[in-house]
Amino acid sequence: RSPQPLTGWFAHKDPFAFAPHYEPATDITQFLCGTSPVLSLVALDAALDVWADVDMDALRSKSSALCDYFIQLVESRCDGHGLTLITPRDAAVRGSQVSFTHETGGYAMISALIADGVIGDFRAPDILRFGFTPLYTRFVDVWDAVDRLAIILAERRWDTPAFHARKTVT
Repeated sequence: RSPQPLTGWFAHKDPFAFAPHYEPATDITQFLCGTSPVLSLVALDAALDVWADVDMDALRSKSSALCDYFIQLVESRCDGHGLTLITPRDAAVRGSQVSFTHETGGYAMISALIADGVIGDFRAPDILRFGFTPLYTRFVDVWDAVDRLAIILAERRWDTPAFHARKTVT
C-alpha cells in the first residue's frame, strides 16, 4: 500500500467539513489530487470567451442588485419562518452570494429547494447559501427562487424524512 504523495481537497475524507487539518479519504478517492482533467479545461477555455466583452463594473452592479433584491424578498416573503441573514447587507463588503441560517431545517430546506429546481448550497451547521451569477441570472429568477422558498416554508415541504437525509453534497 502506498500513500498518495499529493494531497488536495478532492482527496479529503470529508471535504465539506472544512476541517483545519487534512485527513485523506480511506477509499480510492484518496488518490485524487485536484487537477482538472485536460478535456474539461478545453471546454472551460471556450466558455471563458463569453467574458471577453463584459463590463465588469456593470456586472458587479447587477450582482449587488440581485443580492439586495434576494435579501429584500426573503425578509418580506419568508418572514416568521426562522431565517436569519448572516451575509453583510452592505454590497461593498459582500460577494455574489447571500446566506441565511435556520436553527433546525437548513439542510432540509436546501434539499427541498433543489428538488423544486432552485439550486442553493448548505454549509454546516445551519447555513443556507445562495449564489448569484449576474452574467445570466435574471431578476425574475430571483423572484421565482424566493417564491419557491416561500411555498416550501409555508407548507413545511422541507420537513420530511427524504429532505433531512444527508447526502455527500447538497
